[in-house]
Amino acid sequence: MNKNYYAILMAGGIGSRFWPVSTAKLPKQFHDILGAGETLIQKTFKRLNKIIPKENIFILTNEEYETLVMEQLPEVKKAQLVLEPAMRNTAPCILYASLKIKKQNPNALLVVAPSDHWIEDEASFVEDIQLSFDTCEKEDVLMTLGIKPTFPNTGYGYIQHEKKPSEKIKKVEQFCEKPDYKTAKKFIKQGNFLWNAGIFIWSVQSVLKSFEKFQSQMFHQLNKGYDDINTDREKKFIDESYPQTEKISIDYAIMEPSKNIYVLPASFDWNDLGTWGALYDELPKDENKNVVVNAKNLLENSKGNVIHTSANKTVVIGGLKNYIVIDEKDKLLIYPKKKEQEIKDLVKKLEDKYGN
Repeated sequence: MNKNYYAILMAGGIGSRFWPVSTAKLPKQFHDILGAGETLIQKTFKRLNKIIPKENIFILTNEEYETLVMEQLPEVKKAQLVLEPAMRNTAPCILYASLKIKKQNPNALLVVAPSDHWIEDEASFVEDIQLSFDTCEKEDVLMTLGIKPTFPNTGYGYIQHEKKPSEKIKKVEQFCEKPDYKTAKKFIKQGNFLWNAGIFIWSVQSVLKSFEKFQSQMFHQLNKGYDDINTDREKKFIDESYPQTEKISIDYAIMEPSKNIYVLPASFDWNDLGTWGALYDELPKDENKNVVVNAKNLLENSKGNVIHTSANKTVVIGGLKNYIVIDEKDKLLIYPKKKEQEIKDLVKKLEDKYGN
């Protein structure tokens, strides 16, 4: 494997739309959501390791998940953990990880990948990453992978690219916020819009140059501790400086203002597994289009449901259609699938009413 290839595996989110399985104490990336025998972070690590050396995969997460990461990824050394002392969105943590990697290898090429996505065709994923690495090695560009839309989804951001069918890698014209349904239909009809998958590829030199140009204050806040990074002085510096950085996403901070942005339409199927409905779309269904994970079940006159329980729990349901039924230890969720976007707000209401 190429020793210049690195990954930043993003594993700090809470995934509140996957409540009650995903909680602040045990987020969805540390669960076997798919019932496949591996947690999402374990599957993502193995996928990245098909092209990137194990020792070059950095795990970016909140410091309270350090023990979870080490338990689920025993092959990872503590030096590969990038621990946030505070949640500041994706730009500061990617900058922090990039500085650590640059100090280790200034010739590094990076892929930034979420830990909780579903990708079935891993061979095609590796091919797309390889093509992106090859491009970023030769040119000063920031790249992202875009997903070809299959329907007018209003839950994703979109990437508009130049209409040049002969070019596999396309120049980005603009990033678009999550649209309403009418706008999403218009995007798809135009034919040069992709879903934003949040997977980025670049050289460490290119991304740090962009941070210095477009996020000068943040860059200097963290770069002033460059001599401390990867030493026993790092934690003290980060604990003091990191919480002072601006809370901003990598899209707003770097991708949108930059002019050297390119997108590769992904050649693999993809799902961000952002909701129970997204999980439903990817798993096998019975003759009545129910998805059942783990449970021994008897379903009478019930259609289109997603049911997730602990292993071997017996579940009997009658007359239920298009619902989410999740039984997790001391929590139970029964909610209409069409209202799944409300689950995040329900979690907040529960916290307000009963505390954490």
